[in-house]
Amino acid sequence: MRVRSFVAVIASVLVAAPASLSAQAGGQQTQSITGAEVKGLAPVSDEILQVELPKAEEAVLENGLHLMVLEDHRVPTVSFQLILIGAGGYYDPPDHAGLAGFSASLLREGTTTRSSVEIAEALETLASRLNASTDMSLQAASLNGSSLTEHLDETMALAADVLLHPSFPEEELALFKDRERAGLMQERTRPGFLAVERLAKVIYGDHPAGRVSPTPESLERTTREDLLAFHQVHYVPDHAVVTVAGDISMADARAAVERHFGAWANTGTPQPTVEDPQPIGPARVYLINRDASVQTNLVVGTQAINRTSSDYDVLTVMNQVIGGGATGRLFMNLREDKGYTYGAYSSFTALRYRGDWDASTEVRTEVTGAALAELLRELERIRDEPVPDHEFQDAKRNIVAGFALSLESPGTLLGNSVVRHLYDLPDDHWDRYPERVMAVTREQVQAVAERYLDAERLHIVAVGDGAQITDALTSFGAVDVYDDQGVLIETLGSGQ
Repeated sequence: MRVRSFVAVIASVLVAAPASLSAQAGGQQTQSITGAEVKGLAPVSDEILQVELPKAEEAVLENGLHLMVLEDHRVPTVSFQLILIGAGGYYDPPDHAGLAGFSASLLREGTTTRSSVEIAEALETLASRLNASTDMSLQAASLNGSSLTEHLDETMALAADVLLHPSFPEEELALFKDRERAGLMQERTRPGFLAVERLAKVIYGDHPAGRVSPTPESLERTTREDLLAFHQVHYVPDHAVVTVAGDISMADARAAVERHFGAWANTGTPQPTVEDPQPIGPARVYLINRDASVQTNLVVGTQAINRTSSDYDVLTVMNQVIGGGATGRLFMNLREDKGYTYGAYSSFTALRYRGDWDASTEVRTEVTGAALAELLRELERIRDEPVPDHEFQDAKRNIVAGFALSLESPGTLLGNSVVRHLYDLPDDHWDRYPERVMAVTREQVQAVAERYLDAERLHIVAVGDGAQITDALTSFGAVDVYDDQGVLIETLGSGQ
């Protein structure tokens, strides 16, 4: 297997290392998990090389658990993760938003043999960590753990108890509701949340991804019986993945996983399904009114692609050009040139279903209209004009450099293996990623921009003081005005 100096190889496609990174490196060389020598300065070269990254060793246990192990003996620690496909927020009952998240959050709060205090004390004694989580739009819930190598067995035993035998005690559920209730009230005071909430409803409609947060009603109605029922149906090993990274061999990792999770019975549950959202409707403007707000949160978004789309690499480059960091066009225009904001960025989500692309910024109230016009102008520009070659090459090199720097931990390498497995990507998907990125053409980027950044499907969300920004917003079309609870108040402007 060719694992020779991966970061150094990737560096050969860069014009030069960023000055700040070079200064930090100070000309020294360090070893990475890939065996690479990380040099302070990268040679100038356009050579595109295919590399072979360290691969996780894989095995499937008798109960269907898919095990992935990546050894790294530099530090005497081990981290592990159980990824439970079908237990994520995507599979919340339509009338019970947040149930998957409630279940994951309460796993550590008591089992049939341990109280939450006993679990916390055991983890503290071992100097280990254990936590579970999911997201409203994700297919999976995950349980993450880490420990010193010598305490892995005890930590994994705790993880198995938490995962397989949660009791969801009534008193812990009551405490959780108190905390969550306060959190739900607090998030409605955050303009960023209000913008994301509205955009998700616009882009995804009734699709599960359109739910970004539980409701107070779904929280209050949650019972211990609801949690136990969700756990029984969705916490199964049939399509689960276990990853182990660090100071451990495949043989030892497999033995530990079999010892603690081998008796977890396969249920024969079919692979959980996902569906794409309905096609997005015509462009519209949405205002969430916050009286006396001194700034406006702007988000422009639309539907884009799923993870296996052939446009994924091209969209990655397009996004880097537009708003992938401090060198992106949005940042350079809205911050460096106009001084409207501290930052402006873009991003996209690509899962098994068709995700979203969005651009966002926060600007002073008085420049809301001008800033939005500049943002839309940048999207028009990338649709209508080829990206200048020097800017285009820099964007691709930044992507490749960022990818290289992300591979300095076994956890990241293992995470890439998980992505490859979950999305059925080719075995050499990540080996060829730098080559594929550098092979993207300007013509492809312009074509993808025309396809996904169609002005007739770009929705605008603004969160700010309606009294001061409504006139500016109506110049972009009819405006649906909402309060901070998500209730439609009125529609203003032409074409109502």
